[in-house]
Amino acid sequence: MHGRRLRRLSRRPGQSSRCAAFIATVLLAILRPVPHGVRRIHRQRSTSHFSKDISMTLTIVGYGNVGSGLAKQFVKAGHSVTLTGRSLDKAQAVAEAVGAKALPMAEAAKNVEVVVLAVPYDQAPAALAALGDLKGKVIVDVSNPLTADYMGLTVGFSTSAAEEIAKAAPTAYIVKAFNTLFAQVMHQGAGFGDAKGSVFFAGDEPKAKDTVKALIESIGFDAVDAGGLKNARYLEPVAGLNIYFGYGAGLGTQIAPAWLKR
Repeated sequence: MHGRRLRRLSRRPGQSSRCAAFIATVLLAILRPVPHGVRRIHRQRSTSHFSKDISMTLTIVGYGNVGSGLAKQFVKAGHSVTLTGRSLDKAQAVAEAVGAKALPMAEAAKNVEVVVLAVPYDQAPAALAALGDLKGKVIVDVSNPLTADYMGLTVGFSTSAAEEIAKAAPTAYIVKAFNTLFAQVMHQGAGFGDAKGSVFFAGDEPKAKDTVKALIESIGFDAVDAGGLKNARYLEPVAGLNIYFGYGAGLGTQIAPAWLKR
């Protein structure tokens, strides 16, 4: 623990049981199962400038600004990344640029733990169908249901893009994440001087959320648990506000929300 010292326990009556409880707590923490879809790496030199102890196999559906930005960061973090999309040639070109690989959509989700859906919301159902069997997969929804002029949302209040995507993939575990970041921030990375951006994530399956939290933190962002998937109804308007700040208020695209506590 940073900045703290453990005080020595004196051998006074009644303290042996407390000492035993402390040791048991430490052992439980050490032996706690690794989150679903995550495997520990043996000691080795990291390929990233961030400190990691996990690696995942994941597929990113979409090779545009968002998909390529996430692929760049995930590869740096040491994850095994596959890119896919409607054009295998375009996916291959981006994959070669960032150090990933590319596969056709029908093959891309077969042997991976996580699927990152980095396509526009209206293209999500077709993309999910093209991937094939997604039973038990963790699917990260990065989309926002924006209107054509980016000034509003096409769904909200009683549902969200993430909830609608969950209906289209009922055997998978959907987690909303990364939707409040500009693609330019994804390409540049988490650091903002001495601070770093936050990534909110929401979902209903605890192990899937643990997996996505680990993925977020592996590329340097603060992971903020936003509760159940229905709270994507709140996160998607935050993305709209971020777009306003970036373009309407003229702050540019190197901005990101940060959730602070003290």
